[in-house]
Amino acid sequence: MPNPKSLTLLGLETSCDETAAAVVRRTDDGQITVLSSIIGTQFEQHAPFGGVVPEIAARAHVEAIDAIAAEAMRAAGIGFDALDGVAATAGPGLVGGVMVGLAFGKAVALARNVPLVAVNHLEGHAVSARLGADIPYPFLLLLVSGGHCQLLEVAGVGACTRLGTTIDDAAGEAFDKIAKSLGLPYPGGPALEKLAATGDPSKFELPRALLGRKDCDFSFSGLKTAAARQAEKITDETSRADLAAAVQAAIARQLSERTDRAMKLYRDSHPGQALRFVVAGGVAANGAVKAALRKNCDDNGFSFDAPPLAYCTDNAAMIALAGAERLALGLVDDLDAVARPRWPLDEASALSHPSSSFGRKGAKA
Repeated sequence: MPNPKSLTLLGLETSCDETAAAVVRRTDDGQITVLSSIIGTQFEQHAPFGGVVPEIAARAHVEAIDAIAAEAMRAAGIGFDALDGVAATAGPGLVGGVMVGLAFGKAVALARNVPLVAVNHLEGHAVSARLGADIPYPFLLLLVSGGHCQLLEVAGVGACTRLGTTIDDAAGEAFDKIAKSLGLPYPGGPALEKLAATGDPSKFELPRALLGRKDCDFSFSGLKTAAARQAEKITDETSRADLAAAVQAAIARQLSERTDRAMKLYRDSHPGQALRFVVAGGVAANGAVKAALRKNCDDNGFSFDAPPLAYCTDNAAMIALAGAERLALGLVDDLDAVARPRWPLDEASALSHPSSSFGRKGAKA
């Protein structure tokens, strides 16, 4: 095993429509240095379709992965002989893309005789805030992105307990699909936030999900449908901005309400401990969502942390860090590690309390 005093890993991320590679160095005293982080986007390829097309994404990853990884190594200023390991996303995600990055990682591990760490993409998001700040375990995590929406207790490396999850769509998917209904360009989430800045959220009344339940689960499909129907009737720019603002407020409100419940549960089960809250994932970059969650933290006595903007969306630095934390504990994978389209962080909860009814796969997580 390499010396855990200092671990340098190449990270690879290809779970959706970003081809990303990064080099991260981690020391056992908590110092984390991102030596490079390169992200190749596929916006132009997917824009005509208003969303990610899996086959197009997989082919684009194949075409880009070699150059992206080479650029990450060049920017880091090191050669492959300086690596202590390679970490690659092995799921969950679009499995064709996941296979590309994982296969490339296996090739590097085999050629350079270094350990392979097959990383859960969600675990990468879970540690992403640690790329910008010293955040000790344990903490309460809201993971909110285009494919995932979960509240989790994170006790340590690979030790996550699910408190709530979406029963249908993720918040980021709702942002993107409603943006498409409003005629906004892909990617829709940032475009909707920009339009919402000039709107009045009180002009539209949108449904509130799961009001009769007291758990921490989410649901955004009803909101998505209602907003799409409203969008069909809109003929002026002012109303488009008002609907965008109403959608953003509704998503932020639901995230805030469920987070408030989770904070109370977490506080009751961790008496006398420091209360830390982390929000991660692409939606963590949304200003209205951040403001609502900061208020939750103020009201419940939690600290607030989010990744730097560069690491909110999918990136390979978070995969490299998750891999380094696992490698420091001796947690490595064989070269027969498989790509997984679905891979829950808390597999016990996913099996005992599935979020979707029998016969449905449900959300990617």
